Amino acid sequence: MIIALQTPSEKLFLVFIAFLFASCSVFKGTQKAGQTFTNPLLPRGADPWNIYKDGYYYYTQTMGNRIEIWKTKNISELSTAPHKTVWTPPKGTAWSRNLWAPEIHFIDNKWYAYFAADDGRNVNHRLYVIENSSKDPLEGEWTFKGKISDSTNRWAIDGSVFEHKKQWYMTWAGWEAHKNGSQDIYIARMSNPWTIDGPRVRISAPTFDWEKYGDLIADSASDNPPHVDVNEGPEILKHKDKLFLVYSASACWTDYYGLGMLTFTGKDDNLLDSASWRKSPASVFKQSSLNSVYAPGHNSFFKSPNGKEDWILYHANRAPNMGCGGNRSPRAQKFTWNKDGTPNFGEPVKEGVPLRVPQ
Repeated sequence: MIIALQTPSEKLFLVFIAFLFASCSVFKGTQKAGQTFTNPLLPRGADPWNIYKDGYYYYTQTMGNRIEIWKTKNISELSTAPHKTVWTPPKGTAWSRNLWAPEIHFIDNKWYAYFAADDGRNVNHRLYVIENSSKDPLEGEWTFKGKISDSTNRWAIDGSVFEHKKQWYMTWAGWEAHKNGSQDIYIARMSNPWTIDGPRVRISAPTFDWEKYGDLIADSASDNPPHVDVNEGPEILKHKDKLFLVYSASACWTDYYGLGMLTFTGKDDNLLDSASWRKSPASVFKQSSLNSVYAPGHNSFFKSPNGKEDWILYHANRAPNMGCGGNRSPRAQKFTWNKDGTPNFGEPVKEGVPLRVPQ
């Protein structure tokens, strides 16, 4: 059908309508671009952690020789967010090298960064903490508070702290004895943000086949045994009246690295009773060859700005046999809850797939 325009005013009206449609299309496209993101969040980065406070996400990851923090209002814009090295250890100490898996927490109006470090030998890895009284963790001065250890002073990495019914706890991955062979999950009470108060309790050790991928080339120079069973990276997840501990299982140098889960079943809130933690028999988040995501693990959790969405933050490789070096990259995706109150993490999302930003 052809419409003949009779007057200049009709022509002007049609031009105006065309302008409106064009403007709406541009706005819609811009809005859509601003409402989605794709993984990975950064080209590389292992052991991702973030916390949302006062309208900002504060993010950190393993840098190896320092503690670095990113600050952003939108976690999907991490690649363009300002970031800063907030602390570098002095040379020649027991905590000068191999700084792994830092976490930043805000406790009693101060910031604390927990991390593992050693003197260059893995056998000497222990947990340490630094403190900052500034409102913004990228400002002020970070001071070294010291080593965090129970009385055994055994090998320890991946420290994380949480509060439960007005009592603070620390969980971490450690060795039962002084030699490697199995990394287990421990928990202990804390008397303050830098002190463990009382004995450690082992609440998880690798028992299922999917937790036991960990062959190595034995190397006496690096203290490597021929095989290591791994439970590490413990993270607490709370939902209504349920308490979960999600951890990474199998060795990070294998594609089978994935997430396992413990559920607290105790009725007297005694988190130090190992019998009160029930392990899920299958991995709750694992590699997806279909989506080209391998060795997804060492996760953390966060809420969306409106407090209504639950998100998982983790690292993974984009191809098999990439190990646990510099190829890992941080990724985020929303997860849901099953009818029984357990988390449903789904499958790791493929790189480049548009996801809606946290609301």
